Amino acid sequence: MHEPATFPVMIIDDEAHLRITAGQTLELAGYEPRAFESAEAALAALAPDFPGVIVSDIRMPGMDGMTLLREVRGRDPDLPVILITGHGDISTAVEAMREGAWDFLEKPFAGERLVEMVRRGIDKRRLSLENRELKAELEAQQSAPGPRLVGKTPAIQRLASLVQRISQVETDVLLFGETGAGKDLVARAIHERSPRGGHPFVAINCGAVPESIIESELFGHEKGAFTGAVERRIGKFEHAQGGTVFLDEIESMPLSLQVKLLRVLQERSIERLGANVAVPLDLRVIAATKVDLKAAAEAGHFREDLYYRLEVVTLPIPPLRERREDIPLLFQHFAVVAANRSGLEAPPLDAAGVSALLAHDWPGNVRELRNLAERYVLLGATCDYRLDALLAGADSDSGDLALPQQVELFEKSLIDQALARHRGRVSEASEQLGLPRKTLYDKLRKYGLKAEDYRQSETP
Repeated sequence: MHEPATFPVMIIDDEAHLRITAGQTLELAGYEPRAFESAEAALAALAPDFPGVIVSDIRMPGMDGMTLLREVRGRDPDLPVILITGHGDISTAVEAMREGAWDFLEKPFAGERLVEMVRRGIDKRRLSLENRELKAELEAQQSAPGPRLVGKTPAIQRLASLVQRISQVETDVLLFGETGAGKDLVARAIHERSPRGGHPFVAINCGAVPESIIESELFGHEKGAFTGAVERRIGKFEHAQGGTVFLDEIESMPLSLQVKLLRVLQERSIERLGANVAVPLDLRVIAATKVDLKAAAEAGHFREDLYYRLEVVTLPIPPLRERREDIPLLFQHFAVVAANRSGLEAPPLDAAGVSALLAHDWPGNVRELRNLAERYVLLGATCDYRLDALLAGADSDSGDLALPQQVELFEKSLIDQALARHRGRVSEASEQLGLPRKTLYDKLRKYGLKAEDYRQSETP
């Protein structure tokens, strides 16, 4: 979204002296007044995604303020409209609010009240347009092949590059990362970017399936293969024909089943329990673990031959604490997803919120961050919860980061967000941050940031 240096305010009134007085008041407050003597003229000049607010008298010749309000809400229900009512005209004000007016001013009104009302309306409009743009970006991501790996740090960019490369190669993959680091998302990204993307993606949590039935779950069984097998059952591997099987927490797979999995990986076929005929398989296997499988193999807890069969291509998933600069961006991404799903607006992320996010150690990684974002949207919309309050019950120390490192991360994050918001326009970013342009350029060099990287049409 192109955010103007000064926000426009449409002033609509058939009385010239009110247009002039209100315009001067708003101009002195730093806004850009645009005066119109009729509602028809204002509507003709109203562009889509108008970044300001509308201030209009109700009683005017031709189209009146109430009709204007209905017309504006029909075009853009998020655009704040402030209506001016006559002294004592309470019934009209009530009707205006019922029709969706942002607020109303009663004549005569003080300039300070007009400025304060416009300021609040501008804040609301800016957040609405930012949320609208983020929704559009999410829709674009959903139409793109595979889940998007959100982040700008070198660690996540390397991972995204490897995912893209590996997705085009027919090989099994081992993902290694802490709990909640996003191994399932990476597995889906590989699958959906691959030629197998149109076929099934079958996820199996090896630690959640009881050992007594896991073989039947994976390979299926014939009728009568064991007590209770009253009919043939197709297993997960066979169900995934043409697609991908994702074996999460593979370190939890029983040793007795690991040898059968090794045979499946080598021969690309399975035999259902109780059957003597092999079923050929056409699929890719992606396994994930949160432990060092080599160490587990050396300790006798995991088959060494299966480990070497799986580790042909290993992708390490970085924990969130190793890519702290991505945390605000990820949080905003999850907040918008939660807001879209719940029909609420994502509350803005202020400087105190960014500081709280960067200070937390994130033992639950991306999963913990996603849960916090959902809680923030659901609770923040009704209870005015703040991020520091939501994190108060968690361990919010900053790990191994010293105070100067925390301050630098916080500063870099704020500069990153300002450049992203203003699409790399340094003059507008410096105005938002309250920094001289030379100082901002010095900090860009210090943190390795380049304004031109933010002028691209799509975020990497």
